[in-house]
Amino acid sequence: MIIKILGSGCKKCVALGENVKTAVQAAAIDAEIEKITDVIAIAGYGIMSTPGLVIDEKVVSSGRVLSAAEIGPLLKTM
Repeated sequence: MIIKILGSGCKKCVALGENVKTAVQAAAIDAEIEKITDVIAIAGYGIMSTPGLVIDEKVVSSGRVLSAAEIGPLLKTM
């Protein structure tokens, strides 16, 4: 599983990244977490408001920081 955090590295992006790590550990899933900061790459996903969350090339969230509890079910459905 490849999880991408899309954003400039702002507080919200960092918080989302930490919540993703927590959710991945809690679910005991083998996942690669990438941070994408390139504006053109982010726009390529159709995200205009960061942070964005992409799981296996599917955009699952944009413009808000999901909690680890919200991310957990998304990991299991992918």
